[in-house]
Amino acid sequence: MSKTIMIVDDEKNTREGLKWVLESTGAEIVLAQDGEQALVRLGTQPVDVILSDLKMPRVDGMELLDHVREEFPETDFVILTGHGTVETAVEAMKKGAFDYLIKPVNIEELQLLIERIFEQKALKQENERLRREVDDRYGFDSIIGRSAPMEGVFEKVRQVAPTRASVLIQGETGTGKEVIAKAIHFNSPRRRKPFIAVNCGALSQTLLESELFGHEKGAFTGAVKQKPGRFELAHGGTIFLDEIGETTPELQVRLLRVLQEQEFERVGGTKPVKVDVRVIAATNRDLKKEVDAGRFREDLYYRLNVIRLDLPPLRERPDDIPLLVHHFLKHFCKDHGRDLEVSPKAMSLLQNHMWPGNVRQLRTVMESAVILSTGKEILPKNLPDEIRNDAQPANSIRLRVGMTVADAERELIRATLTELQGNKAKAARLLGLGRKTLYRKLEEYEIEA
Repeated sequence: MSKTIMIVDDEKNTREGLKWVLESTGAEIVLAQDGEQALVRLGTQPVDVILSDLKMPRVDGMELLDHVREEFPETDFVILTGHGTVETAVEAMKKGAFDYLIKPVNIEELQLLIERIFEQKALKQENERLRREVDDRYGFDSIIGRSAPMEGVFEKVRQVAPTRASVLIQGETGTGKEVIAKAIHFNSPRRRKPFIAVNCGALSQTLLESELFGHEKGAFTGAVKQKPGRFELAHGGTIFLDEIGETTPELQVRLLRVLQEQEFERVGGTKPVKVDVRVIAATNRDLKKEVDAGRFREDLYYRLNVIRLDLPPLRERPDDIPLLVHHFLKHFCKDHGRDLEVSPKAMSLLQNHMWPGNVRQLRTVMESAVILSTGKEILPKNLPDEIRNDAQPANSIRLRVGMTVADAERELIRATLTELQGNKAKAARLLGLGRKTLYRKLEEYEIEA
């Protein structure tokens, strides 16, 4: 990163001496004889750090600090002061100065201070870069899906994200429940705080209890020291409880208390631990049926189910498959140093597969296809046997119970255009639609002819 340091002092010897010392840091040095001249130069040249004398004619160091804090908040400010004005320098730090140095300046102390300032600036820039990366990854635009079912999910996520309401996400395995949970967290006021994910089905209930709530030293064999749980680690942020339907009734009681009281005891402890945590839970089961069967507590269900999101399986949003295919193709081509396209026949097979493993399965298939392809295209032979053997005609109509009239119409138009190889005039006549009506419906349903 480029570095620019401004030295502001009405004594020429001080300015030149400090310049000589700081040039060794590789920074560009800008000189100003008082605060007024410094403000003029700041208007034309950005500066990273200002070293300013406290007492100067016209605009002194304190006045300059006030201007810099208001107009150039990213610029760090260091006060240079004599022994008699240390109290004023401390006051300057309360106003936002980074630090102060006593004249005559100790060269080693100055160099260490400048090094520390630029290290903190580099760390801040890296944090900002990571935040932007997180925003890009978990912003609404980053979730792949433009179909009507997914638009409904996105709209609900936009509404719920700014709140602190508990959310229950239901959907088949592989539909992207954790991706949606992260989108809620990273688009909420809690985005700067932790997002902690726990798979409740991956651990025994004893281990899960300790994992969630922590334990005290001596709580059980092997508990040699106190350990904070995931709820404590998520304080101020969000905890994502995946596969919540796998928990035992005993653990559900403890979870209910956290949701109601925002407190719990560690395993083996008696002192309540207060936390501020938003809970997002997910399951591939129908929790209402689990409640009716007596396997899940009704009171916990209603606490979790303040907002419910039902994620559609991939087979119910076939229009999203090409988007997901190209997204994963780009990702894995970059990972494996390839430059590939998907052949039309391979894309047809991918679009017509039922995808029991949903988006997760499609991701795996695309990585495998990128690795196994030897030419410039992914061909049907590069796809798994179950996809090649499961092929259905591209012009078949995928109807299902519960499909809306609009979805059925979309399928009929898509299949007709496929059969007629994209001939819109013929398709309009066959469907009994005016050409303008067909074009309007193509746009409305986001069908690519």
